[in-house]
Amino acid sequence: MTTTSTAAPRKTGLRVGVQRFGTFLSGMIMPNIAAFIAWGFITMLFIPAGFFGADSPFGWHWAPVAEIIGGGGDAATIQWEGAMTALAEGDGGNFFAYVGLVSPMITYLLPLLIANMGGRLVYGERGGVVATIATMGVIVGTNIPMFLGAMIMGPLAAWITKQMDKLWDGKIKAGFEMLVNNFSAGILGMILAVAGFFAFGPLMLGISAALGGAVGWLVDLQLLPLVSIIVEPAKVLFLNNAINHGVFTPLGIEQAAETGKSILFLIEANPGPGLGLLLAFTFFGVGAAKASAPGAAVIQFFGGIHEIYFPYALSKPATILALIAGGASGVATNMLLGGGLGFPAAPGSIIAVTAAAIGSGVGNLLVVYLSVVIAAVVTFLITAVILRASRKRDLEAEGDSFGAAIAQTEANKGKKSEHLSNLAASAAGSATGAPTTTAVATAPIQKIVFACDAGMGSSAMGASVLRNKLKKAGITDVSVTNAAIANLDGTADLVITQQQLTDRARGKSPNSQHVSVDNFMNAPQYEEVVEMVREQKESGE
Repeated sequence: MTTTSTAAPRKTGLRVGVQRFGTFLSGMIMPNIAAFIAWGFITMLFIPAGFFGADSPFGWHWAPVAEIIGGGGDAATIQWEGAMTALAEGDGGNFFAYVGLVSPMITYLLPLLIANMGGRLVYGERGGVVATIATMGVIVGTNIPMFLGAMIMGPLAAWITKQMDKLWDGKIKAGFEMLVNNFSAGILGMILAVAGFFAFGPLMLGISAALGGAVGWLVDLQLLPLVSIIVEPAKVLFLNNAINHGVFTPLGIEQAAETGKSILFLIEANPGPGLGLLLAFTFFGVGAAKASAPGAAVIQFFGGIHEIYFPYALSKPATILALIAGGASGVATNMLLGGGLGFPAAPGSIIAVTAAAIGSGVGNLLVVYLSVVIAAVVTFLITAVILRASRKRDLEAEGDSFGAAIAQTEANKGKKSEHLSNLAASAAGSATGAPTTTAVATAPIQKIVFACDAGMGSSAMGASVLRNKLKKAGITDVSVTNAAIANLDGTADLVITQQQLTDRARGKSPNSQHVSVDNFMNAPQYEEVVEMVREQKESGE
């Protein structure tokens, strides 16, 4: 299959660098969100202030709680001396009473998962192994959960491993490859673990203390809402993954480990500002923006897909001020009334927010709900004023402006999105639905891989759509899967990506055939792929 795609201009500069950095951070955090959620549920159920804790707001108490959280109720400390004594005496029950679940998960499991994923993104499985070994040294050399350390040491260790392997690439005698590879990785992992213990760990302690101090300073001076001045525009312009996953999530996890919840999880994830913006467009917008806003509001609020409101803000840049005001109002509400989440709400859906807030009691949940409502109302009112003030001018100029805003959002994001593409289709009609790829079969297709940045979400939905189309056509022996672009291994016969990601996919899988699409959910190229596979089956290729 050969492809011809509408080439997107290559972008350079600070914005693209921030986008790539944020994407890389997301690649380490997002695949491990399930582990964060599991830890969050264990914490909110069994720490002293949780459902079954000694200080439960509901008055419940389950006897084995002390064993689950460790150390008789101190979720922040692992009493190793007592645990080792119990183990030596064969007292398994006492051992787990000291060790528990909460502290080991946040101290070891979560940082090691992040480090392993970061290593894999840089240098595959081998990089992931060395990254995990090296990060263990950082963890043991500190006394706080080392999320920032894992996010730095993991990729760094994998990169060093990659450079080391280049030194003797092609120089190892046949039969000694496994010996050299295993011992070199083991020795390097040992060196990096020791270095992490004595040098990198203390350095990360200092960085964590500085970041935590900055957040504490903002809280003490009642200035935390001002963070929205950075966060809300960043969401619209480049999705602020670097801020959210690089700073808020690690610091929030540390706070949640100590107090059971953190306000930092709600600074970016609060769905209120986006909901308020979309409701304002529903009532006071014009043209395609007005018509599509109600559906977008449902997706944003309940599905947690915040990116769907970015084009609306870009079509009327003044509304970013409304988002800032709404975000700051929500943060202020949580800061003043003590609201917070027990673990990251990913995606930022009201459902995920509810699950992460309820563990700290009904009172906390009501505060969080109040912060969402206030953020939505403030954003709605300011946006309504802005839209009403320019309504006559917008009615005269309305046409391709909303479609241009969608295109600008995707350009800012650095990749295509099925949700934004659906908005573009409603804004510009079938004119924007023209295929971006014309395909001609030249080789048998047995393995099809949908690839996107994280290997989740949009690519998974695209794979499901094509899999169903193939099934309806009676084709059941073709594998259709999804993966992150960084994990492409060159074994796919056909790789399907969104247009602006195709060049990266070709670099990771140069021998595969590539198809570019605008919209993973209803791309016209899928029919071409199905027809080509059917023709191959019929011709016996």
